[in-house]
Amino acid sequence: MLDSSHTSTRGISERNRKILARLHRGVTGPFTPREVAPVLQFDIGRTRRFLAYLAHNGWLTRVRRGLYSTVSLDVVEPATSKEDPWVVASKVFSPFYIGGWTACEHWSLTEQVFRETVVISSHPVRRRHMEIQGVSFIIKVVRSDKMFGTEAVWRGRTRVLVSDPAKTMVDMLDDPTIGGGIRHIADILVTYLSHVRRNDSLILEYAHKLGNRSVFKRLGYLLEAIGADEKTLIDGCHKALSSGISLLDPTPTATRKGRIVRRWNLLINVTLDIAKGALP
Repeated sequence: MLDSSHTSTRGISERNRKILARLHRGVTGPFTPREVAPVLQFDIGRTRRFLAYLAHNGWLTRVRRGLYSTVSLDVVEPATSKEDPWVVASKVFSPFYIGGWTACEHWSLTEQVFRETVVISSHPVRRRHMEIQGVSFIIKVVRSDKMFGTEAVWRGRTRVLVSDPAKTMVDMLDDPTIGGGIRHIADILVTYLSHVRRNDSLILEYAHKLGNRSVFKRLGYLLEAIGADEKTLIDGCHKALSSGISLLDPTPTATRKGRIVRRWNLLINVTLDIAKGALP
């Protein structure tokens, strides 16, 4: 039975506070009632009721239906507390990794701030756009064999995978929608070329492993368009071309009209705005 008597100054009984402290010690990241029932030493029915009670009174955050997150006991307004979006993603979309423009922000490849968090997942989802705790997620579903090129980072006590810089570039060239469109990707490429984690052999290896030849077309074209003196990398892209014509920018909002550049078998359907002197 829930103890709602003898409440402390923060509106929770001493007994329930001790149980809540046990919950804080025993779990990491968002959790379901079934996962924490052994920690609370309750049966599943009592666990569900207790978690609902704590969430109703602001001592837990309801991330989504059937998924909760602890709130620091020192928080002044518990009801306003929100879980780290990367940690939420680790629970909701696993197996997954953080990618696209969100990974770019992590690796300091862009100064632009995006509202949505990009998640690459091999877990089927019904909706590709989802909002959880007021945070918008864009979910790109891929086959499990495309879940490579990641590194583990810690968000608090939760281990989260994020695409490394080379895989981030390849993923965005494969699907420019997760990079904010090809114009933004061109700007990111300029930054990548002088990045401490730049790796030409790895970016070509990843592109071959991903299996989309349009990646080579877009990368080679962009390198020449931004005036990069990168003959080895450009030659590596040119050797891997396929014969079909691909769109430079296949995002839904881009036109399907433009000139064809036969050197790269690309239909140039957007105009790049490359700033002079952008390259070091």
